Amino acid sequence: MSSQPATNQPGPKPRKQRGLPRTARADAREAGKSITALEQEEESPERSFLLFNAMPSWLASFLVNSALILLLALFAITTETKKTVSLEAGENDSVAVEDVSLNLEDLEFNEAEVLDSEMSDAPSQEITSETDPLTIETEILSESGNLFAGEDTFLDGEQFGELSESDLTNELGGRGESSKNQLLRKFGGNAASEAAVELALQWIADHQLADGGWDLDHTKGPKVNDRPRTSPNPGEMSNARFGATALALLPFLGNGQTHRNGKHKKVVFDGLRFLMKSINRRGKGIVYSDPDGEMYSHGLVSIVFAEAYAMTGDGNLRDYVEGTLRYIEDCQDPVGGGWRYTFREAGDTSVVGWQLMALKSGKLSGIEIKQRTFKLVKKFLDSVSTDYGAYYGYRIKPLKTEPNKFDRVYRARTAVGLLCRMYLGWEREREGLQTGVKWLASEGPDVNADGVVNMYYNYYATQLMKHYGGDTWREWNLKQRDFLVNTQVKDGVAKGSWHYNADGQYQAPGGRLYTTSMACLTLEVYYRFLPLYQDGATEEVFTTD
Repeated sequence: MSSQPATNQPGPKPRKQRGLPRTARADAREAGKSITALEQEEESPERSFLLFNAMPSWLASFLVNSALILLLALFAITTETKKTVSLEAGENDSVAVEDVSLNLEDLEFNEAEVLDSEMSDAPSQEITSETDPLTIETEILSESGNLFAGEDTFLDGEQFGELSESDLTNELGGRGESSKNQLLRKFGGNAASEAAVELALQWIADHQLADGGWDLDHTKGPKVNDRPRTSPNPGEMSNARFGATALALLPFLGNGQTHRNGKHKKVVFDGLRFLMKSINRRGKGIVYSDPDGEMYSHGLVSIVFAEAYAMTGDGNLRDYVEGTLRYIEDCQDPVGGGWRYTFREAGDTSVVGWQLMALKSGKLSGIEIKQRTFKLVKKFLDSVSTDYGAYYGYRIKPLKTEPNKFDRVYRARTAVGLLCRMYLGWEREREGLQTGVKWLASEGPDVNADGVVNMYYNYYATQLMKHYGGDTWREWNLKQRDFLVNTQVKDGVAKGSWHYNADGQYQAPGGRLYTTSMACLTLEVYYRFLPLYQDGATEEVFTTD
């Protein structure tokens, strides 16, 4: 990656206080009158006579009552117009999605609200035959850690039931509490996988810095919750604060937690505030490209803002969603259609994947994306794929070979490319999609006992297989889910985290925070996005025709 520095400008300036109207007292001072003399003038009988004595009593009464009614109406209007949409809004507030002025001075968090929230430290519900086994906390898991008692069969549609229409407003609807447990059971999650997610979220929360952000070198900063920051395998890219913060926030959002609800809502709030205060405007866009992360960081931050906005409708976030997406559109290579590290650089498949996911999340939140942007993405994918779109290279077409002889280095890129194709409208029966999925399924997830695991590949390929569904997904899930559950650190200072050696050059610099975030997101696959090719999925795709 290049090391072009990013300039972090301060966030939006507080609104300047408008000049107040001149008052009679100010006029009096300028005229040399004393305040006492002014008060005597205001209270003199002669001044009041003009209002009361020079007209009939019924008219005076009418005017007084009318004035009182008018004052009450003005008070009500003033009270309503002064109400602002801010990040500390309560969980049950109904906030219209609208563009509002952003004022960082309004962004304060009510600590008491978090401490008193019934979601913070609520006792776990007693497990009965009528209780859904997935609405439990980690500490009351059965000894086996799996309350499905070894049952790995997927529930059919009749057993699954129907999701609430309110949860299906967009593809993020599965994260709601009313649907998450059902989706876990339907698509093969279990109590052990959710317990692993809870542990991971706590480890990530414990490594948040005082300014609300994160660093890929998780050893920086004082200890949190009396837990030292001595987990091994810190990352090396400390100049990727934006990317690190976005990577840390995505698992919370993926779990359905926002700055308005959830056990970790203050964590999410502080993370969003860190990003909002670090705003860097460029033209009509907002840039989060930092020296070590570049467009990777920007794409990740864009996804965070888009998902948080789509999940809450908080108007304070809309400007950030639109601004970051405008910059993605501006940075797209106008010839080849892709993205890479810098402005309009010829693209690569890896960076393209994150930018398209950001555009997808933004579209789900109601932001308009230029149709030309998606057509150019299709052009790029065509330029780096072969065999009717079955296999994908990094910046050029891969060699055309038989699947069982295919170079393993293309697995992650093929997973990224095929997932992008799904979101661009490819049907499940498309020849290239079926061929590519079949090859990746034969390769399987990276679950190597020697600890050499590429979580980037696992993250993208698991999403691909989940959307594809059927027996392919069932077989993949059993391997991937149980491997992640079994290899998570269960005690000590690193409890809740993961770290693997990698067969690529980028996982190690990301360190334990990167690996933990990617593993946690992979275990949230059951509900993080509704399936594209099964009942309950969003019907919207990014068609390029």
